[in-house]
Amino acid sequence: MVLDPLVPARATLFWLHGLGADGNDFVTVAETLTLTHPALRHILPHAPRRPLTLNQGMVMRAWYDIALEGERWVPNDDDLRVSCAAVQHLIENEVQRGIPARNIFIAGFSQGGAVALTAGTRMPVPLGGVLALSTYLPLSHELAQRAHPANRTLPIFMAHGTQDPVIPWAQGNQSRQFLESAGYPLTWHSYPMPHSVCGEEIHDMTTWLTPHLSKNP
Repeated sequence: MVLDPLVPARATLFWLHGLGADGNDFVTVAETLTLTHPALRHILPHAPRRPLTLNQGMVMRAWYDIALEGERWVPNDDDLRVSCAAVQHLIENEVQRGIPARNIFIAGFSQGGAVALTAGTRMPVPLGGVLALSTYLPLSHELAQRAHPANRTLPIFMAHGTQDPVIPWAQGNQSRQFLESAGYPLTWHSYPMPHSVCGEEIHDMTTWLTPHLSKNP
């Protein structure tokens, strides 16, 4: 799904939805951001349908299969890598359409945020930034070897609800600390909410995007 601006697009924001949702999930948020950033194109892809181990094999949209071992989420690493490659291909297509890579951003919620962080740090061309919402960094043990030098200073916006029962705030904060220790410039926000998105968070995303969009006109 593509939401083209009414004026010529100068930047693109990809939205990666969470488990069981689809690209429609962030249409309203995308439209809200467009009010402040009218030259921003929004692309909202749908994850493929796949059997999910977590839900006894039920088929749903998911960027990767996932299981729960004790209190720990265990993603299917191969699925995750395939989804990252698919996102990178979408970005390459957008560059071919004339949008500079530095004007391309990836936003993701929950499972989509995990893909956004992984794909963004591995992309071989410097991106504008990643917005990771209510999520964590999977495959963190691979970051040192797999992170691409082109995005070693990738700007990252991370936000998490302090009452999140799905991906606990502490897990998101641990990923934040890991990325900061690896040298990524990261902005962190916490909100008194469960596994969701709130109005204050949308405002903070808009505020964060403004200087990053203006520095790469």
